[in-house]
Amino acid sequence: MLKVENLSVYYGVIQAIKGVSFEINEGEIIALIGANGAGKTTILHTITGLIDAKSGSIIFDGHELTKTPAHKIVSLGMAHVPERRRIFQELSVLANLKLGAYTRKDKSEIEETLKMVYEHFPILKERKNQIAGTLSGGEQQMLAMGRALMSHPKIILMDEPSMGLSPLYVNEIFDIIKNINKSGTTVLLVEQNAKKALSIANRAYVLETGKIALEGNSQELLNNDSIKKAYLGE
Repeated sequence: MLKVENLSVYYGVIQAIKGVSFEINEGEIIALIGANGAGKTTILHTITGLIDAKSGSIIFDGHELTKTPAHKIVSLGMAHVPERRRIFQELSVLANLKLGAYTRKDKSEIEETLKMVYEHFPILKERKNQIAGTLSGGEQQMLAMGRALMSHPKIILMDEPSMGLSPLYVNEIFDIIKNINKSGTTVLLVEQNAKKALSIANRAYVLETGKIALEGNSQELLNNDSIKKAYLGE
């Protein structure tokens, strides 16, 4: 579904991403793990058109994305849940969700998707008229994920969904990610909590200073001694 090949990205003269290649098959959860500053967020921003690639290719569902503007990428079926959530703080929960569907035209289909989002996140239905900025951190994360689902994506890219959340909310968010995947959406997950990410992913790639250092089945990586030492605190 998504193939990234030999991707290089620069910030000025500094090369942040150095010839990265990976692929995601339809229906998978793929984790991208690595230390802070390894380039994980940069890769997501480049895939979704927020940063330009210097070289390489990104093929999504048969479309080359490196020269495609960000709003067109959403229309192709890709959604991005950004780091720190980036919800519209002053708007209501419902207004935030409806903004997620801005590329869609069919009102009855949008209503159906809204029902599905409320099934994943019952709290958002309860709080639909509440101002988004007054939600707790965990609820704001759910809102960011719900807003992304409103575009009815084939694939959803999630950047640090557990950041700053209590352990209780972390478990809930990861359960929801599994459910989103079970209902047919492919997931690319960038996450500092490597143990949690590997526990729900099919496969994973380990990023170190802009390069893929390791890749493999999540269970194998969970049992890998160097991964345990570097990322799992064991």
